[in-house]
Amino acid sequence: MTVNRAVILDGYTDEPAGLGVPPYIDVYPRYIAGALWVKNPHCQILYYTIDQVRRSFDEFKQAAEKSQLLIFIAGVAVPGKYLGGSPATLKDVVEVGKRIFTPIKLLCGPAARFDFGREGGRTALPSDLVSGLYDLIVKGDPDKVVMDLMDAKLNVDAVDPFKTRGSEAELGEIAVRGARIVVQHPNYPESLLCEIETYRGCPRWFTGGCSFCTEPLYGEPSFRPVEHIVREIEALHSLGVVHFRLGRQPDLFSYMAKGVGDYEFPEPNPEAIEKLFKGIRQAAPNLQVLHIDNVNPGTIAHHPELSEKIAKIVVAHHSPGDVAAFGVESADPLVVKLNNLKAEPEEALLAVEIINKIGAIRGENGLPHLLPGINFVYGLMGERRETYEYNYQFLKEILDRGLMIRRINLRQVLVFPNTRMWSIGDSIAKRHKKLFKVHKEKIRREIDLPMLRRVVPHYTVLRRVRTEIAERTTTYARQIG
Repeated sequence: MTVNRAVILDGYTDEPAGLGVPPYIDVYPRYIAGALWVKNPHCQILYYTIDQVRRSFDEFKQAAEKSQLLIFIAGVAVPGKYLGGSPATLKDVVEVGKRIFTPIKLLCGPAARFDFGREGGRTALPSDLVSGLYDLIVKGDPDKVVMDLMDAKLNVDAVDPFKTRGSEAELGEIAVRGARIVVQHPNYPESLLCEIETYRGCPRWFTGGCSFCTEPLYGEPSFRPVEHIVREIEALHSLGVVHFRLGRQPDLFSYMAKGVGDYEFPEPNPEAIEKLFKGIRQAAPNLQVLHIDNVNPGTIAHHPELSEKIAKIVVAHHSPGDVAAFGVESADPLVVKLNNLKAEPEEALLAVEIINKIGAIRGENGLPHLLPGINFVYGLMGERRETYEYNYQFLKEILDRGLMIRRINLRQVLVFPNTRMWSIGDSIAKRHKKLFKVHKEKIRREIDLPMLRRVVPHYTVLRRVRTEIAERTTTYARQIG
């Protein structure tokens, strides 16, 4: 049976390396659409977001029942709060599974691969809970499984749901073909921001990586060739997309690094990163936003000169208001050791200094060019009351030194199977829930507010902001990126 009509339901995703909550669109729907179009260029693909389905389930059901294939993307592996959309819950996945009958139904994304993440401070729920409602729970790469399913004429018994790509190089044509699905996104084109993958897998995978993180489960890093990334961005830009984030990787500064697999912190490769940024600028001359995401502070601390060079490359080619997200996770030396975290507190402070040295200069949109963002995770092994003071003093030191950080994310751990935290579960997070709440309020009051005034002083003109929420006399707006 040839697949002539398919529905992609985007329940949004949030992972350690990758975000797909509006205004972002992650790689999953684009790769899946690309896989379908590689196999059948004439396949009609309908794209829905979970928010659209919640507003009009009957309309979605009518479209889905006329299709041969329904692919539901879902899963939050990193807890967060979102203004642009509400990620699919287990309830949503169950409802779709129960109320849609005709098409072959696939569940994919982090919910299928790693189980259902809930709120921070909780363990994940098993994807087996919905196995009877979907024909395939895709534990491998959705694009690969979809292609195999089409080759098998929709015979699900002939398909391995654990099938993965041999390397990221296989994405070349898939990513380019799938680009045009973005025109169906409700944020297209003015406010749509495309998440771009440079590689997957953790450079520290052979050490086990951080105790709670799902990224090491992908194994050794597999880098996408510069040319493939540039071609994908060129395809997206030709469709009118002007906002991009190089966010789908655990550490941008380790892209094409030398000595991967031999060293915990391989040697950064500024030449490859410069080639990438220059290629993007040539392929998308009218882009408005080009940002990055994850950067390992341990990489910067172990390779300060090369990292400084990369920071200069980023600032030369990106757009201002950029954030290098540092997964510091904890400033308590005991927690760092027991959870195999990326950097000691002193190393993380050095990384903050280096990024400030290069990126603190203010850009044309009113914000500094490139600043660190600090992520802390609570409920990890070894956490104690002193941990909260260590973390507070770490942030206070940054404030007292006159340095800047763009934002601080404080969250309780979300625990997944096959990570070392699974044996501990959510017991520590539950025990410290009240302590965490008080600590969070203290950080917001004593660190966040004065830091915000430093990053965005009174009378700063912020250009190209977009309204997201209006509540009575208060309107929330922000720049895209």
